[in-house]
Amino acid sequence: MTHAQHSLILDREQIQQKVIRMAYEVYEQNFEEQTLVLAGIHRNGYTLAGMLATELEKIAPIQITLLQVTLDKAAPLQKPVELSPEGTGLENAVIVIVDDVLNTGRTLAYTLNAFLPHNPKKIEIATLVNRHHTLFPVTSTYTGYSLATTLRERVDVVLQEDEVAAYLH
Repeated sequence: MTHAQHSLILDREQIQQKVIRMAYEVYEQNFEEQTLVLAGIHRNGYTLAGMLATELEKIAPIQITLLQVTLDKAAPLQKPVELSPEGTGLENAVIVIVDDVLNTGRTLAYTLNAFLPHNPKKIEIATLVNRHHTLFPVTSTYTGYSLATTLRERVDVVLQEDEVAAYLH
C-alpha cells in the first residue's frame, strides 16, 4: 500500500508509546480486578488488543483474556456479532472493547449489543485514534490520540509486522 499522498500522523514508535500509556491507564482504572477481558474488533482492533495485552502483562498482575469480535461493519444487522473463542466467561467481567479508530461510534455501538446479555460488571472502550465525529452515544474511555478531522478525511491505521503507522487522507 502506498502512502505517499497521505499524511503520517503516528509512526511505529509513537503508536507503541500510545499503547504503553493506554495500558497504564487501563491498569489504573482496574487495579483491583483479578481478570480483564480485552475484546478487539477484527482486524486492527484485535491486533491493538494484543499489543495492549502485552503491555498490561508487563505492568499488572491481572489475568488478561483476549477476545476477537467479528462483525460486518457495513451491515451490522445482517450477521450476528461473533465472539471468539466462544465460551469466554463474560458474566461480571470487566471488558475493554478495543478498536483502532473511533469515527461515528456505529461499530462500537453494535458491538456493545453482543456483550450486554452476558451481564458484565463494566464495559470500557479503548481506541488508538478518536476522530470526534460520533453519531452514536459512544465515547472512548482510553484514547491514544485525539484528532480533529473533517468528515471527508479518513484515518487508516496499519498494524502489520513490516509497518505500524496511522495515516490521514
